[in-house]
Amino acid sequence: MTNIDSGTGPEGRTAVDQASGLGEKGLSKGAVGVLGAVVIGVSCIAPAYTLTAALGPTVAEVGTHLPAIFIAGFIPMLLVALGYRELNTAMPDSGTSFTWATRAFGPWIGWMGGWGLIAATIIVLSNLAAVAVDFFYLMLAQITGRSELADLTNVLWLNIATTLVFIAGACWISYRGIETTKSFQYVLVAFQVLVLGWFAIAAFSHVANGSAFDATPISWEWFNPFGVGSLTGFAAGVSLSIFIFWGWDVTLTMNEETKDPDKVPGRAATLTVLVIMAIYMVVSLSVISFAGIGDTGLGAGNPENQESIFAVLAGPVMGPFAILMSLAILSSSAASLQSTFVSPARTILAMGYYKALPPGYGKISPRFKSPSTATITAGVAAAAFYVITRTLSENALWDTITALGMMICFYYGVTALACVWYFRRELFSSARAVVFKLLAPLVGGVILLVMFVKTAVDSMDPGYGSGSNIAGLGMVFILGVSVLLLGVILMFYMRWRHPAYFQGRTLTRRK
Repeated sequence: MTNIDSGTGPEGRTAVDQASGLGEKGLSKGAVGVLGAVVIGVSCIAPAYTLTAALGPTVAEVGTHLPAIFIAGFIPMLLVALGYRELNTAMPDSGTSFTWATRAFGPWIGWMGGWGLIAATIIVLSNLAAVAVDFFYLMLAQITGRSELADLTNVLWLNIATTLVFIAGACWISYRGIETTKSFQYVLVAFQVLVLGWFAIAAFSHVANGSAFDATPISWEWFNPFGVGSLTGFAAGVSLSIFIFWGWDVTLTMNEETKDPDKVPGRAATLTVLVIMAIYMVVSLSVISFAGIGDTGLGAGNPENQESIFAVLAGPVMGPFAILMSLAILSSSAASLQSTFVSPARTILAMGYYKALPPGYGKISPRFKSPSTATITAGVAAAAFYVITRTLSENALWDTITALGMMICFYYGVTALACVWYFRRELFSSARAVVFKLLAPLVGGVILLVMFVKTAVDSMDPGYGSGSNIAGLGMVFILGVSVLLLGVILMFYMRWRHPAYFQGRTLTRRK
């Protein structure tokens, strides 16, 4: 693909792949290598924040089989990542799920694939900002020794104001382009990985010295997924596991800004999943070994510890250096807040460029070579979503976060199957094609779409999430389906207002 002027779309352009409509959008070329992409990928997943929130609930579901569940969630992520790599090699485009699903299945499924990604990332942006604010005030309390400062996060107007400041700051850094994003992430990611490593080593040291709360020897049985007591528990655990791996695809949305668009993004996606898996495995083993899975005291199964396992264990494990864990979680959520802007901004950019959204969303900042309108739109949407849900009900905010699992499984699954269908004429051309273009994305995609259906069915139960319901129907299900239906409504509106994309005139389906 050759470069074209920014922000006007492919119609009438000669410097575009005329067979498909694919074209470059004016983003900063060659700005990110494999290391930078992996750092941004790890940052987007936010291991410190994700682990402190997910370890407790997952242990409650599967006990010591936490490593097995992580592996079970890791496998479909890796399989889907391999499919993403093949699609990226054939079509390096910042629209990723939107572009690839459109080229494989046509505009309607492509539009919804893009919507699934945008909706999921916008929702999680607001959640990340909220978590950053919580740990910001906790950090102030720890530094000053005034515990009452931690309660400031419960003051509604102050919480909202501080959250909006965090969102605005992250949006500003993203607006300044991928180079600024990369530099910001190197520091924050290195710090959180260092602290997590410190925690794990300290926890294993307590176990070796006999000073652990409930020293539990590591057993091979922990890695056996068939040892989980029930299918429901296993499914719930896998659903949580899939969520904690989510975010690696940010490495693909930067494909037009990498040094080798055909190869670097795919390699970075695979490496990101492997690095995150290693971090999760080491830290989870250290937590169970030190605290056990009991439901009292420091036990990882204690319901009182599930909101933030590190807030409970950091002191006993790290002693006077426990404040570093609070700083790590704050930096993790803040770093992820900023890097997560990359995906929705570039997807919105691509949708504007190909006229699936108003063309104005396809504008590029002449100075920073970043998606200007799309980045600001993502920031405004995240801020509005947080203000509305937080004002209406805190349960509504957290139930929407729980519903994220449906959207993640939906757009990952659609994109994986898009790989199979796009390459359908060459699936058996070689052994490599069979593995990477057929088996890997097919198995990964089917697993995630099955999880999408199961999560939707399970979330109908009012007991799923906060317990809120309307006419006996769980709020998680209502919110998740409502977000997807909103995408359908917007899609038909765009079909009416801007039909070119839906008529295949700006981005064509591969025949």
